[in-house]
Amino acid sequence: MARMATIVGSGPNGLTAAVALARAGYDVRVLEAADGIGGAVRTAELTLPGFRHDIGSAVHPAALTSRFFQAFGLRERLEWIVPDVSYAHPLDDGRAGIAWRDLARTADALGRDARAWRAVVRPLSTHMTGLVDFTGSQLLRMPRHPVTATRFALRMLELGTRLGHRTFTTPEADALLTGVFAHGNTALPSLAAAASGLFLAAHAHTATGWAYPRGGAQAIADALTADLRAHGGVVETGVEVVSLAGLDYGDPDAGDLLLLDTSPRLLLTHPGIPARYARSIRAYRYGSAAAKVDFALDGPIPWANADVARAPTVHLGGTRAEIEAAETAVASGRVPDRPYVLAAQPSVLDDTRAPAGKAVLWAYMHVPAGSTLDPTEHVTRQVERFAPGFRDLILASTAMTAAERARFNPASIGGDIFGGAFSVVQSIRRPVVSPVPWRTPLRGVYLASASTPPGPGVTGMPGWYAARQALADNAGVGIELEDLFG
Repeated sequence: MARMATIVGSGPNGLTAAVALARAGYDVRVLEAADGIGGAVRTAELTLPGFRHDIGSAVHPAALTSRFFQAFGLRERLEWIVPDVSYAHPLDDGRAGIAWRDLARTADALGRDARAWRAVVRPLSTHMTGLVDFTGSQLLRMPRHPVTATRFALRMLELGTRLGHRTFTTPEADALLTGVFAHGNTALPSLAAAASGLFLAAHAHTATGWAYPRGGAQAIADALTADLRAHGGVVETGVEVVSLAGLDYGDPDAGDLLLLDTSPRLLLTHPGIPARYARSIRAYRYGSAAAKVDFALDGPIPWANADVARAPTVHLGGTRAEIEAAETAVASGRVPDRPYVLAAQPSVLDDTRAPAGKAVLWAYMHVPAGSTLDPTEHVTRQVERFAPGFRDLILASTAMTAAERARFNPASIGGDIFGGAFSVVQSIRRPVVSPVPWRTPLRGVYLASASTPPGPGVTGMPGWYAARQALADNAGVGIELEDLFG
């Protein structure tokens, strides 16, 4: 009789764990509270018929370099769009920093900062395997590519402090780097934000760039679900798990498993949780939140800089100083009047996302945890600032506040989309300090969410590491990706 594995949550990490366990011979069922599969990788008509919006993540720089997704063959299973411009950062005077996938083209456009940009990014983008290895598991081990790891760490120490203000001399170069650092949703400058930003900036100049799947992020969830079902697994939607007390997940003593693609706080509902571990889970910190708005537009956005119109991903917020001030304000519990806005306009290259001649815009701003602010006007003003006439193109919009996000997805505590505050401490303590943080003290129970290493991002790696640990603990032998996918 086959062993049983229950997965709570059908986000990319939950589905990755489910695929791994199903391929390893387990009878797998996935329980999802929502009425659709995918968690952060869902796509739906949120505004008007024919306008398809990503509910969670929109662009996936790390998906195609993820070790799990490479073994899974995600690139071959979907049609991926790899833009010539990975991301853009407009400034007030019509200038913009443009991160072309071509590193030389990007650097040359930065004038006197060309050499500095190459020095920062090239050693990382040309050694992506080493970079992904170092950042893609946990820091409690020796890196397999020590030279790349050392270069990365030194740049993080430089650019994650005020010392980094001396690195560039042009507003464009400063903006290009600060825009990716601000993805970290923390006060700037910050070592953790520099680490994630360097990782993203390096991806911008690789063969896969800042890719995204044609048709929307839902395609990622659909590909994983199809493989799961092909190996006998099932997904049950509309099943909300609010407590582990009484949840039937088989017999842990017989090798049955429970993996949680959820907030670690769900573990606190288990009657057998040890007090010491429970204290660590309660001490685990969550960060600032995101408030999102989706727009259906009557046409392409009229950016003042024409090259910005070629970039599916656009960072809005002005200069480095403005963005640092905005992010620090959010970290202090305040909403800035001119927020940093992370925007995606997938329809510039994907004609399946909007009717002919129309467009969609996905955008979010950072806000304090639990905020009830409707972001629509703040975001609209920031887009209009760099694209005069944008407001006149809006056919419809729909917003999700941070408080609403927390209700929509209980794993997003206070609206935190990263599964925990983004800091150096919590890159090691995620959610506990352990060489195997995916394993819990409860027999057969594992964490498989972004609250475990390597953290947020659509990589599937937290789910894979949790599944691998569960298989090793129960089978007594190590199982690698090659064993599952050949």
